[in-house]
Amino acid sequence: MALDGITLSNIVSELRQKLIGGRIDKIYQPLNDEIILSVRSLGKNLKILLTANSSHPRIHITEIQKDNPNVAPMFCMVLRKYIAGGKIVSIEQPDFERIINIKIEGLNELGDLSIKTLTLEIMGKHSNIILIDENGKILDSIKRVSHDKSSVREVLPNKQYALPPSQGKKNPINTNKDEFISLAKMTEGQKTQSFIYKSYTGISPIMASEICFRAKIDPSSYCGELDDISLSKLYTAFDNIFSDIKAENYNPEIIYEEETDKIVEFSSLPMTQFGNGFRHKPFQSISTLLEEFYAERDNMYHINQKAHDMKRVILTNIERCVKKADIQKKTLKSIENMDDWRIKGELLTANIYAVQKGMTSFKTINFYDENMPEIEIAIDPLKTPSENAQKYFSKYNKAKRTMSALEIQKKQNDEELLYLESILNSLEASTSDSDLSEIREELALSGYMKRKTLKKGKAQKIKKSKPIHYVSSEGFDIFVGKSNLQNDDLTLHFAGPNDLWLHTKNIPGSHVIIKTEGKINDINDLPDNTLIEGANLAVLNSKAKDGTLVPVDYTFRKHIKKPNGSKPGMVIYDQNWSLYITPDKSKLKDIKVLED
Repeated sequence: MALDGITLSNIVSELRQKLIGGRIDKIYQPLNDEIILSVRSLGKNLKILLTANSSHPRIHITEIQKDNPNVAPMFCMVLRKYIAGGKIVSIEQPDFERIINIKIEGLNELGDLSIKTLTLEIMGKHSNIILIDENGKILDSIKRVSHDKSSVREVLPNKQYALPPSQGKKNPINTNKDEFISLAKMTEGQKTQSFIYKSYTGISPIMASEICFRAKIDPSSYCGELDDISLSKLYTAFDNIFSDIKAENYNPEIIYEEETDKIVEFSSLPMTQFGNGFRHKPFQSISTLLEEFYAERDNMYHINQKAHDMKRVILTNIERCVKKADIQKKTLKSIENMDDWRIKGELLTANIYAVQKGMTSFKTINFYDENMPEIEIAIDPLKTPSENAQKYFSKYNKAKRTMSALEIQKKQNDEELLYLESILNSLEASTSDSDLSEIREELALSGYMKRKTLKKGKAQKIKKSKPIHYVSSEGFDIFVGKSNLQNDDLTLHFAGPNDLWLHTKNIPGSHVIIKTEGKINDINDLPDNTLIEGANLAVLNSKAKDGTLVPVDYTFRKHIKKPNGSKPGMVIYDQNWSLYITPDKSKLKDIKVLED
């Protein structure tokens, strides 16, 4: 799913139609690697997203609202200085590369008209947004690249702008049949699909595969195996695609696997290689397609970045608990035979007059064992019989104290490990800043992290996170907690006595509440579909979401109690029923998700 030169040509075509002649009204930088231009064009206000995000670099028209920092970053200030109020005069894609140049006409410091170029380079982790003056000098870039980072190409203010190093590929727009076939014959040892995307700029492997499919040629066949007729068919398929591109005849679509409804690919042109078993969703605009495709991925990337420090703290403490559990296990192993020490002390005491000083061992009958076997007891010859007996009693009493302390410590450690895993599960399921804010608050309350102190006068703008609200196929409201604090509030304050509570048995996960509204007084009165849907939600929002036959406990809220001093999300219950669920999203196809 690459944003290749073909998709970029579609974006350029759309941007030209909608932006040429438009004026840049406002400029924002919501994230370190992202710029939004507000452009007034053809009587409309359009927002253009440019991002040099290493995972999802791109440019397109956007409608998503984003929060901006209180203080604009330096690159944003430079853009505002040089291109705010400027008129977009051209948008180009040089040599079909993954580069877009937006030329903007405006007044310079002397009041004369000059043209600045805003360049987006889409090159994976090397992606960048660069502002260039009329003389080709770099004014600034969203990612500065010094000699330390790249000895090949510096991207710094006042440096002369140079295109990224060429890979020696040809521009597919300018090729012809003779050149294409000649090049194919020269690379006879290369596979046909590889020949296409390695010889021409802007073609992704999946589009090279599409060209082979249209020509009815196996993409894994070697160029040397193709005769002139096959090469001619290959060029015809290649030319047909680029004829559509030259004519700006695009048909953006996302392809889904029908069985799983997972996205397989997106494209600016029809992908005929995906036939039976695939669903094609067409779009009128390439920007709309990219907005839908990248919305979830961008959000998850943003969430993962913001959650990084919390995840590190949680994993560090989980590792500490695991090490502690290992030490406890070894300690338990070392004292598992402590009763033997007590018995030896008792036997020495019972036979104290038979034990002679200077003995190194003493044999006697173990009358504590019903089989009455003979037992040999090691003795310190330098100690009296009484002192030897006391030595065994002392070892036994020390082991007994250790065992008592160990039981408490093990219980505490097991509870902490379960709690930390529940926070980790919540963190991995987070989808918004408000979710992260609530988890950070929980970590602070539990003493794992310090609270973030806000500067005076800067209020926290993040909206409070709420449980996910579903409506079952039979009309019952179902609520799913997204953090331990939310679980507590949902179960202990929101749920009524006869509402149903569900949770994966001994597995970290969300509390699920089915609101019965007084309609259910007996557990057998709850409709089966609603129970199955609630149980599926409990499993899908737990650590066992990829498991099979996962046990789910359910009971009325009135049977739930929270022990004094217990951690957030931790509850106990004295009456419950259980069922086993293999998570199946198809079981949830008839439930609705409500935005509260």
